Amino acid sequence: MPTASQIENPPPPLSSTKTGRWMGKGGFGHAFRKNAAGAFGPDLARKLSQLVKMEKNVMRTMELVAKERMETAQQLSIWGENCDEDVSDVTDKIGVLLYEIGELEDLYVDRYDQYRVTIKSIRNIEASVQPSRDRKQKITDEIAKLKYKDPNSPRIVVLEQELVRAEAESLVAEAQLSNITREKLKAAFQYHFDALREHSEKVAIIAGYGKHLLDLIDDTPVTPGETRTAYDGYDTSKGVIQDCEEALANWVTSKASVKSDLSTRTRTLSQRRRDSAAKNRGEGVDLSGQDQPMRGDRDSWLPADQHQSYHDEDGEEVGSALDGEPRGREEEREPVTV
Repeated sequence: MPTASQIENPPPPLSSTKTGRWMGKGGFGHAFRKNAAGAFGPDLARKLSQLVKMEKNVMRTMELVAKERMETAQQLSIWGENCDEDVSDVTDKIGVLLYEIGELEDLYVDRYDQYRVTIKSIRNIEASVQPSRDRKQKITDEIAKLKYKDPNSPRIVVLEQELVRAEAESLVAEAQLSNITREKLKAAFQYHFDALREHSEKVAIIAGYGKHLLDLIDDTPVTPGETRTAYDGYDTSKGVIQDCEEALANWVTSKASVKSDLSTRTRTLSQRRRDSAAKNRGEGVDLSGQDQPMRGDRDSWLPADQHQSYHDEDGEEVGSALDGEPRGREEEREPVTV
């Protein structure tokens, strides 16, 4: 049966680093990916390409750590077989917990790949936008060259029309890049932080139960020839492992122990920012009914000063004159001498 955490957050597909490996596991593959990532592809996508390849190196390293963690857990159990009963039992159970950490790290690699693949999709969008930028720049350069060599060339008009179309296409592409970048960036690090939180809390759970196992070891010093009390903690150690497995199976994000609570000041600033953003999104004046179409007959037209609703900004009615003084500017005309 799936655990509670698996129901809430189903396991991701196998990471891309675990399949199709042709560069090997060593440092040569790491160095090649890191150095070659930024040397190819469109200029716009090179920096993100390098990040994607560096993250692949991180995942390769985590795979190696997970594998070696499980091997060391097995070796700990092998070593404890020839020790006293309490040490043998506890080291065997600790080996079980450490092996579980290795499996969690292996699962963490799969969840980490969700973040990396989402970041990679931004890189692909950047690469698709680069041709529109290049086309616009190429047309601009051609126009500048023609204006310098042959200012009267009829091709200038054709190129300017092409430039208008290219700029329109570029605007659409840039808007899509901006929108998708924000959407994918938030989704990518949502995967990243959710995976990190789950992994960290589950490792903390295992560490806590591991310390309970250590209480079963009698570390009271004995004198030479003295025998220790017979060990009777097999059922207890088994119960600790079962409790740990149950705690891991029932862990869900909503029951996470570590809470990231914001301070009062930060919450206030965050709320103020949200209110400001909502206000800016809601701003706008409906001008659809402001200018009503005039009827076709000229008798419906009235001068502005004869409208009942014609007022100035202070609410006073505006006429052609106020207190005997003309409103507006009158031009002073010089007498014309013939």
